[in-house]
Amino acid sequence: MSGKINLVLAALLVACGLSLVNAQYQARHLFIELERTQSQARQLDIEWAQLQLDQSTLGKHARIEEIARRDLNMTPLTAARTQYLTPGDSK
Repeated sequence: MSGKINLVLAALLVACGLSLVNAQYQARHLFIELERTQSQARQLDIEWAQLQLDQSTLGKHARIEEIARRDLNMTPLTAARTQYLTPGDSK
C-alpha cells in the first residue's frame, strides 16, 4: 500500500515538475515576444518623429516658393500683372 502511494506521489511530483518547466518556457517565450514588440514600437516612434520633421521641413513656404521658381519657372504675382474680373464684365 505504501509503495502505491509513493508511486502516485512520485508521478504527481514529476507531472508538477513538467508543468513548472512548461510554464517557465511559455513565460520566457512571452517575455521575448514582449521585448521584440517594445523594440518595434520604439523604432516606429523614431520613424514617426523623423517623418514629422521631414513634413515640417518639406512644407515650409520658402522651400515651396524656391521649387516653384526653379522647377516650374513661376514668378511672384505683382499688381501690374493682376487682372480683376467683375460680375458685369463680358469680353
